Amino acid sequence: MADKFDLTIIGTGPGGYVCAIRAAQLGLKVAVVEKRATHGGTCLNIGCIPSKAMLHASEMFEEAGHNFKALGIDIAKPQLNLDRMLAHKDKTVEANTTGIDYLFKKNKISVFSGIGSIGSANQVIVTPENGDAQTIATANIVIASGSDSANLAGIDIDEKRIVSSTGALSLEKVPEHLVVVGAGVIGLELGSVWGRLGAKVSVVEFLDRILPGMDMEVTRQFQRMLKKQGFDFKLETKVTEIEKTGKGLKVKVEPAAGGDGETIECDVTLVAIGRVPYTQGLGLEVVGVETDARGRIKTDGAYQTSVSNIYAIGDVIEGPMLAHKAEDEGVAVAEILAGQAGHVNYGVIPGVVYTNPEIATVGKTEEELKDAGVEYKVGKFPFSANGRAKAMLATEGFVKIVADAKTDRVLGGHIVGRGAGEMIHEIAVLMEFGGSAEDLARTCHAHPTMSEAVREAAMACGDGAIHM
Repeated sequence: MADKFDLTIIGTGPGGYVCAIRAAQLGLKVAVVEKRATHGGTCLNIGCIPSKAMLHASEMFEEAGHNFKALGIDIAKPQLNLDRMLAHKDKTVEANTTGIDYLFKKNKISVFSGIGSIGSANQVIVTPENGDAQTIATANIVIASGSDSANLAGIDIDEKRIVSSTGALSLEKVPEHLVVVGAGVIGLELGSVWGRLGAKVSVVEFLDRILPGMDMEVTRQFQRMLKKQGFDFKLETKVTEIEKTGKGLKVKVEPAAGGDGETIECDVTLVAIGRVPYTQGLGLEVVGVETDARGRIKTDGAYQTSVSNIYAIGDVIEGPMLAHKAEDEGVAVAEILAGQAGHVNYGVIPGVVYTNPEIATVGKTEEELKDAGVEYKVGKFPFSANGRAKAMLATEGFVKIVADAKTDRVLGGHIVGRGAGEMIHEIAVLMEFGGSAEDLARTCHAHPTMSEAVREAAMACGDGAIHM
């Protein structure tokens, strides 16, 4: 048995590795257990980071092929080198995952390689791929095992023709026709990658809208933008079967409410219907850690499970499955274990869809405020009236700010446009400090910048925007 630790964390994704580093900074003796060969979890290895590498590369490919001429840059038609693009993606992943190795060493965190499971309330069993299992004695345990791709019943994902997000990041060639099952963030992002590289993209969604949970006005306008980019949408439609043929796939669909079906022929299908918490094999039942009907680990307001010294964070508990949400929870748990008052403000967690244009959102949507009976006002400003956006040929989209009708306190912000993911944070900071639309409207913004549209939207909550 190894030396006893103050804290042992199962999983080194964004939640786990950040929790480990923060706990070590606060003086705790920390161990981590990771089943992968590299740290970083889904996010760094097969999710957030590699997908952003592919999104950026495909955007540059499209930019060179479509916008350069309008900017006075004459070049030959760009040629896709997919192998080199994928190599860039892999290099990006390697740089990020090896960076965590350095941080663990710097903070004197003990690393155990293998599958982690809970042997008792104070023991974590590490089962390596080869060799004997090892038991870690620990005062506290944090479960940060993340999530896995959800699948449709009866569908065999082979990561070649029928793929999850993992396989969609490593296709050997550009599909002629890609069918995306699910119009959520992952499906639209990866669909846009292959669409820019030349694939026809069809999206099948069970619901009557794309990006469920986001502001309806935002998603309606964004769907129109994607249609202009060549996306074909089949909403209120379900997939009943995916048949493999010698040449490709036959995706059988029918109306969600029932009715006559049809068959879509394609060469690759991406199943992107969401993610499920990864809790199997953790030994939760051994110590009596409770889960809910969706398989998520139940916790109190301080991330404590039904077992007093076992905690859980990230995708295995309730809340949005976002890397930065898991990171903040990791910091909060570490601070709680060190005797501090760690917390997460779930009302101010940004969400971003990294398409082109991007969508970024924080706080409440109009629909949520209506359902809650809150009186609110809306300020909007389009990028078509923004000088910097015109100069960059990036005039699609708008900024929308939702504020309390009586107090002017900002309750939500929603942006569709280039760089939306970077611009959303000034709204998040404002909300964190309880700021009003007038506070933002009276804050000087550099000119010319895309962020001026955020200020103008705040002005529109009051007497009106200047440039519209």
